[in-house]
Amino acid sequence: MLLAHPAVLPGLVNRYWALSVLDAAEGESPVRRELEDVERALCVSTGTTDVHAALVATHHHLPGTGALDDSVLVSG
Repeated sequence: MLLAHPAVLPGLVNRYWALSVLDAAEGESPVRRELEDVERALCVSTGTTDVHAALVATHHHLPGTGALDDSVLVSG
């Protein structure tokens, strides 16, 4: 599976968080459409199908990050 270059991921994550704040403030708007585009880009870039999984996956692909304890995300 091809993954995005690690240099691309921080920009996508930062854009996601900025847009999610704007989306919460504005509701349905052009911001929502752009947020959905960024969510799709994150999913494609990380090989996931859910934005929350994509955000977790970015932490594993970013330079300088160690392994995270994602056990709270696993239902078991």
